[in-house]
Amino acid sequence: MKRTFSILITACALLTLAFPALAGEVQVAVAANFTAPMQVIATNFERATGHQAVLAFGATGTFYAQIKNGAPFDVLLAADDKTPAKLEQEGGAVPGSRYTYAIGKLVLWSAHADRVDAQGEVLKRGDFKHLAIAAPKLAPYGAAAVETLDKLGLLSALESRFVQGENIAQTYQFIATGNAELGFVALSQVYADGKLKSGSAWIVPDTLHRPIGQDAVLLTRAKDNAAAIALIDYLRSDAAKAVISSYGYTP
Repeated sequence: MKRTFSILITACALLTLAFPALAGEVQVAVAANFTAPMQVIATNFERATGHQAVLAFGATGTFYAQIKNGAPFDVLLAADDKTPAKLEQEGGAVPGSRYTYAIGKLVLWSAHADRVDAQGEVLKRGDFKHLAIAAPKLAPYGAAAVETLDKLGLLSALESRFVQGENIAQTYQFIATGNAELGFVALSQVYADGKLKSGSAWIVPDTLHRPIGQDAVLLTRAKDNAAAIALIDYLRSDAAKAVISSYGYTP
């Protein structure tokens, strides 16, 4: 009995020595468009490092305001590159930690299989009552949607039909539930493993809006947080890039 107990104590001691730094936690503010891939990445990150990523999803503009007001986030995964750069300039992020973890794709999507054609001509036909977009002042994908419609010369004609979501997740829900016949969302929300999950879609050409570069940054409060630093590094790994690519992003 004593021998067995001794073996157990030794085993526990070895585990403690092997994983002393693997019990960290990182609070992550994640742009809503990156919800699905980040959930996968967080699980893989914990398996690979022992650190736990606690995720919150929402609009980048809202997260910026919360961070400025002292919200306890350690890492921001934004839907743009401007917000992390602004935080860095204002002293809210660790200098040199910012980088682009993904380049997003905008898509016009409907939950109905025959609603959206492959060229997006449905926008010109206008045979719909509601067009969902994310709030342009809060969500970069909403800003890209407005820019796209402006480039197509359709903004003034369709603006009165907008149904605005606070973020891209709410915008997706408007379309999925039929409150809007179609709308602009992130490709990652309707795409997985190289194919469209449901409905019909037009992938908006990159020439119709500015690139949606999505930057990650380590926030100042977490400059000594080993788990936060490890997550920033892990997002650069081949394993994370494979997940990012599978949801339609360019890593």
